[in-house]
Amino acid sequence: MGLHPLEFSECYLDSPGFREKIKAHEAELDKTNRFIKELYKDGKNLINATKQLGMAQRKFANCLGEFQFEYVGDAKTDDEKCIEREFKFSSFLKNLEEQRELMMRNITETLMKPLEKFRKDHLGTVRAERKKYEKETEKYYSSLEKLLNMSAKKKDTQLQEADSQVETVKLRFQEESLDYVCKLQEIQERKKFECVEPMLAFFQTVFTFYHQGFELANDFDHYKRALQINIQNTRSRFEGARSEVYELMKRIRETPQEYRQTSPISCEGYLYVQEKRPPPFGSSWVKRYSTFVKEQKILHMVTFDHRSGGKIGETESVTLKSCLRKTTDMFDRRFCLELDITDRPGTVLTVQALSEDDHKFWMQAMGGKETGHYLGRTYSKERGIDAQLDNVGLSLMKNSISAIETRGINDQGLYRVVGVSSKVQKLLSLMIDEESNEVDLSTSEDWDVKTVTSTLKLYLRSLPEPLMTYGLYKEFISPAKGGSPESRIQAVHCLVHKLPPKNRQVLGLLMKHLANVAAHSKQNLMTVANLGVVFGPTLMRPQEDTVAAIMDLKFQNIVVEILIEHNEKIFADAPESCPLSPAAPVFSAPTRQSKKSLNRQNRPLAVYNPQALDIQNVGDGSSLAADETSMGSNESVSSQSSSASASEMPAEKSDHVPLSTSLSSGSNSSVTSRKAKAVYPCEAEHDSELSFQVGAIFNAVTQSREPGWLEGELEGKRGLIPENYVEML
Repeated sequence: MGLHPLEFSECYLDSPGFREKIKAHEAELDKTNRFIKELYKDGKNLINATKQLGMAQRKFANCLGEFQFEYVGDAKTDDEKCIEREFKFSSFLKNLEEQRELMMRNITETLMKPLEKFRKDHLGTVRAERKKYEKETEKYYSSLEKLLNMSAKKKDTQLQEADSQVETVKLRFQEESLDYVCKLQEIQERKKFECVEPMLAFFQTVFTFYHQGFELANDFDHYKRALQINIQNTRSRFEGARSEVYELMKRIRETPQEYRQTSPISCEGYLYVQEKRPPPFGSSWVKRYSTFVKEQKILHMVTFDHRSGGKIGETESVTLKSCLRKTTDMFDRRFCLELDITDRPGTVLTVQALSEDDHKFWMQAMGGKETGHYLGRTYSKERGIDAQLDNVGLSLMKNSISAIETRGINDQGLYRVVGVSSKVQKLLSLMIDEESNEVDLSTSEDWDVKTVTSTLKLYLRSLPEPLMTYGLYKEFISPAKGGSPESRIQAVHCLVHKLPPKNRQVLGLLMKHLANVAAHSKQNLMTVANLGVVFGPTLMRPQEDTVAAIMDLKFQNIVVEILIEHNEKIFADAPESCPLSPAAPVFSAPTRQSKKSLNRQNRPLAVYNPQALDIQNVGDGSSLAADETSMGSNESVSSQSSSASASEMPAEKSDHVPLSTSLSSGSNSSVTSRKAKAVYPCEAEHDSELSFQVGAIFNAVTQSREPGWLEGELEGKRGLIPENYVEML
């Protein structure tokens, strides 16, 4: 696991865990800053100390070889893996050192200045933002404590003025927090190409001035081109992800309460807890980050002071019996709650919320009498266009594709260049209106090609859920994060045939068209990789808007590249079988509720077989994905990956996995004639089950009344067969 994504919503929660994540990002940037400084120093040595070239060259090579990039999210793309792997230029330096004829002219312009500029302009900016962030943190929590210590008996005007001042400081703190978090993650992504490109330029300069550089440059050329593709792909995906991150930050900034992290299981935030002391010392109020687990009614409290370097104290847990609102006529502090503790008979714990809204939030969470305002985030989004995946939509797709391929297949930047928004909206409204006459796009001069391409993309983004569905999003992303090229293609092939028929039909039509567009890339400059950048967020996206989800945009592009490059194979026929592969996720279905359930928990896991699943993917709401980012690379690298080892264990005999679609489609008479072959051994646990070895052939296979099981005959005996242990013949 690399660096954790920094969620904008956590800027408003400001939890200890969030601060730890920030510290990890800061430490990584400090390491990068030290790396660049060291590299800069070594480069100067190479220029000024040519007599000690050999020693300086080895040190420089070692410095490059030891550094590694950290990444945000749970996986790296193929391009990021290649950049990390190929970022070791030491082999070239050793080669040049053997020749003893290294020319170091122009190194200042090609290496030193870009790196120093990156360090000062970007890393320096982050350091300045860090100081501002720490300053605003100090101001906010100091003013907050001052406010909370005010007597409730003061005049209303004084209280209101104090509330207003703290609210202003709070807004400045939250604004600074959002900006700082955004800058931290942006610089983490930017350095992947900002640091590597000067290295490429440096080596190109070295080889140019080397008297045997022609032969070495020929060897370097292929490596350079491959790495440039990786860098360009990473840059393009960075641009796309950055626009999404800024859009998410804008939405959270406008309605931060809608993005507050709450759940039906627990709620969390800061509370000031009154700690009573023996006379004459009175009592003190300690700020604690509190998590309330609703079902068990347990309140976990951990002491954390932002001003003490972010040191986390011990955690204290209490069980809540009741929660009462403490009014100001009873207590000289506002926003207070009185908690009756069950595990401390006779003990009452007094806590103070941060504001009136926060007070109501805790009252609702802890079962107080006041109703809360926080009912969770709503994901439904207003859409001005009622686009549906029906015959009208299919006609729109066919009409648009025909017009694009007839009139503008060679237009540069096809699907990148966008049309006028008002014209696009008007055309889409006309094309999905069943009462209007069909719009003829093939000859109409009223609608230019960029308007038609933008209309097609807007239609796909306006569907109630993405074309590749919310339900299958994680499964489609999974193959792109690992596995061999073959396993990726096979996994995507299987998943496409889990899509609803209408979705699969429209997706196949689109992929065939995009393959045709890519075939004309010499003219239109739209390679498979570029089309992946454009259509990745349009065809597939998660249901929730988070920074972690945006980090997966780069993997969406890879999936779309696979669909374009292998559309003929993927959409022609359903795969014969979908065996377990490194790219295929494993499903573990719940066991049957019987006396055998406990024994089956230790059984081997069954093979994930998309043919044997019939999952209904339901999603509500959609979001517009920005695809008008910078131009991508000239090649697709969707199939590049290192192989991962495949698991050999079958999945547990499932009791609630629906019967294979190959059995359920068709009449019962055709089903009874089916045969099946065992792909894993099984030992019966009951008289009604069959025992068998790998390769056993079952006759007269039918659906069992018990979900997840088949019935069949083996060696004259008929019995139950776990569905995921066999493949149909």
